[in-house]
Amino acid sequence: MIHSEGPLLVVDVGERETHTEDIDDVLESFVGGRGVGTKLAHDRVPFDADPLGPDNRLFFTTGPMQVSTMSFTGRMNATGVSPLTEGLLSSNAGGFMSRHFADTGYGAVEIAGESGDLLAVHVTDDGVEFEEVPDLDGATVPETCEYVEESRGLDAEHVACIGPAGENEVRFASVMTTEERAFGRGGLGAVLGAKKVKAVTFEGDSRPEVDIDPIQTDVHREAATADHVMKEQGTVAVMDLANEMDGLPSYYFSEQSFEGAEGINGSAVAEKKYKKGTCSACAFACKLPTRDEEAGVETEGPEFETAMAFGSNSGIDDIVDVMKSNERCDRYGMDTISAGNTVAAYLASEDAFGDEELILDLLDKIAHREGVGDLLAEGIDRVHDELGVENWTVKGMDFAAHEGRILHGQGLSYAVANRGADHMYATFYSVEYPLVGKDEAMEPRGLEGKPERLVERENLMALNDCGVVCKFSRDFMSPERYEALLDADFEDLLAVGERTVELERHFNNRRGIDRGADRLPYDLPGFEDALSEYYAVRGWNDDGTVPDEKVSGGFGDQGAASADD
Repeated sequence: MIHSEGPLLVVDVGERETHTEDIDDVLESFVGGRGVGTKLAHDRVPFDADPLGPDNRLFFTTGPMQVSTMSFTGRMNATGVSPLTEGLLSSNAGGFMSRHFADTGYGAVEIAGESGDLLAVHVTDDGVEFEEVPDLDGATVPETCEYVEESRGLDAEHVACIGPAGENEVRFASVMTTEERAFGRGGLGAVLGAKKVKAVTFEGDSRPEVDIDPIQTDVHREAATADHVMKEQGTVAVMDLANEMDGLPSYYFSEQSFEGAEGINGSAVAEKKYKKGTCSACAFACKLPTRDEEAGVETEGPEFETAMAFGSNSGIDDIVDVMKSNERCDRYGMDTISAGNTVAAYLASEDAFGDEELILDLLDKIAHREGVGDLLAEGIDRVHDELGVENWTVKGMDFAAHEGRILHGQGLSYAVANRGADHMYATFYSVEYPLVGKDEAMEPRGLEGKPERLVERENLMALNDCGVVCKFSRDFMSPERYEALLDADFEDLLAVGERTVELERHFNNRRGIDRGADRLPYDLPGFEDALSEYYAVRGWNDDGTVPDEKVSGGFGDQGAASADD
């Protein structure tokens, strides 16, 4: 099986010390990316670690496909205990940093400890430099990237950094890369902020040699020549379909369609797109560089989730207003979905839907924890009672745009996902709209037959995150291509995804997260039976816990030791 290469680099920012460790056994078992990050976190982070304390660790990992020239491979992974969900969480970012990370020659980089001073950590194939950066206190993401370029000659493609939101430990702060790409969901930016790490840079000339099958050329060529709506409209292309199905969350989830959708849909975004945008080595080019000269705003996006959170869910029907919110979040380093939904919760509490000036003011206050922003920076799960609104979260994470009240399998996916109410954990919505062929599609309503299919989808998406391969490659990848690219039987590859999901769940079980957390704020017919069936398919206990023997059997000695700590 083809996998990432290189040692683990441990960076202790408190002691200002580094060392490397051999992790060949982990790489061989988990391929790379999310699987490697999950395995390392499961074995090296205490089960009771405070997400914002020194015992938490943040792992940067990439996969074997980042040494290829194939489209859909400009991504990488970050893993740690989430300040938003209190569980183990991986976040995936696109852009251009993954190949610079690979150039360092490390299989994984662990950020440990807690610094007393604000730091930039510069990782190269020759070692690590710790730079105190007091002048970057409170700096925005663009300001931080500008400083790194001026002081070290490294552009934003080499930089993972936080903005004011991360420094102020906003629970949905992002780690930003290439300025506008985000390790977004779950608040890993706050983890770096708690460690007082403003930026981590990656540079080197030691990219490992990994033999990737020539079929990568076929995938790349097809990505370049495909006529696909996402190339013009990105993910927001699905908004009209969702709205027509009565499946577009609106007015803080109180409604399921939006009369102003035409002003924020794919066509509206396409009108503001001024050039092609892409990730490293990707010919699919589905990103959305947009600008409006009259408003003086230029950003990347918004994607569908952002257009929902700052658009329909906030009562906003002008794409330029959504662009402004998107740009503000990127500048401050905040997840656009959680920031938008949290703002929508406040708008609901104040009967202030559609107030764009208030929205931008709230984003300023959240990022700096000023006034009511200090409350909202905690996220919906922690503040809904005080706001007097419903708690639209699962495991502390607020909902994405794909409506589980219409797409019932997606609803089940939200409930069981280890990350919380996240649409990318299984991308089950693609089966139910559907965005796949008829032979793969399922009726949106009902849960019959869906638990087993959900397990398959979760395992496949976890495999993509180990690879690392973009989930929008679904029209271009097949079991045969996975087998060729990673040199293994497809069922063995899916087992890598299964082990990754299982380790996440086991870690979270040890933190008290079980069936009681696999809940939705709405009813789905047959939900409890489907939940039990899901656990049974996975071989878990009916209380949503993973038997210890499953974790200690087949994951290596470290997993067994960790289970007994």
